[in-house]
Amino acid sequence: MQEEKVIIVGGGPCGLSAAIELKEKGINPLVIEKGNIVDSIYRFPTHQTFFSTADRLEIGGVPFITENRKPVRNQALAYYREVVKRKNLRIHTYEKVEKVEKQQDGTFMVTTEKGKYRASFVVIATGYYDNPNYMNVPGENLPHVFHYFKEAHPYFDKDVVVIGGKNSSVDAALELYKAGARVTVLYRGSGYSSSIKPWILPEFDSLIKKGYIKMEFRADVKEIKNDSISYIVNGTEEKTIPCDFVFAMTGYHPDHNFLKKMGVLIDEQTGRPYYNPDTMETNVNGIFIAGVIAAGNDANEIFIENGRFHGELIAEEIIKRGKK
Repeated sequence: MQEEKVIIVGGGPCGLSAAIELKEKGINPLVIEKGNIVDSIYRFPTHQTFFSTADRLEIGGVPFITENRKPVRNQALAYYREVVKRKNLRIHTYEKVEKVEKQQDGTFMVTTEKGKYRASFVVIATGYYDNPNYMNVPGENLPHVFHYFKEAHPYFDKDVVVIGGKNSSVDAALELYKAGARVTVLYRGSGYSSSIKPWILPEFDSLIKKGYIKMEFRADVKEIKNDSISYIVNGTEEKTIPCDFVFAMTGYHPDHNFLKKMGVLIDEQTGRPYYNPDTMETNVNGIFIAGVIAAGNDANEIFIENGRFHGELIAEEIIKRGKK
């Protein structure tokens, strides 16, 4: 069995940042990642532009230099690959952690699909991108309904419905329109979300006003069929329109069950794990959290730009424990 001082579950920017902070303080942690590094960023839309500026995505003191203030997905992927190489981080990729169990001696047994590890401390930095928020409407599981958007080209000359009204929905709608899809956006809100990137809202609003993209506010989806979607507007008027594909961009949430099985308590209303914000340690002594998972269901509270600092708090606490 492989013995480790610290195991970090998740190789996203916040997990990598925690690994760097620990290594710089004399502990060389093992990062275990179910995909490859920054897998969630890899799964972003191909042409995604970040909301944050490049300097706010930096980790480990490695400069992130781009020609524009706001980097795009491919630039971020290249940057984080370079950081891993420069910092010589130990990462087991394509290895999914199945469970973390506390032992009687206070250590943790970490079981993956490939083996078992024993660690003195565990950091959970798994994010939320694997768990879409489902609408629980008939037809949501049909093969032409997606909760992730990658590229628009396959939907040229097709009727496409985008569900949601925040950044992911607006980005998808714009890309689909530019690729020649006939786009309808259904949003249960009464107006544009305040979280929409300010540099894309004017373009989106202009396309709506000109009728190039159809937007329905106060729209609640009722049912999805193979060639149509039904929804209710203002709680009274039911409409049915044709659609070939549906993108339900309804957000994501952490894997609460994964945390609960470790003994981490979750606030059922907010989805927020119980943890000490000064150390990022959960109610389970020796289990820490890093990144957006600390925000619970509110994915707009913690981003890379503030979650990257969790690693420093975690490293300081673990080092302090070692000196006692």
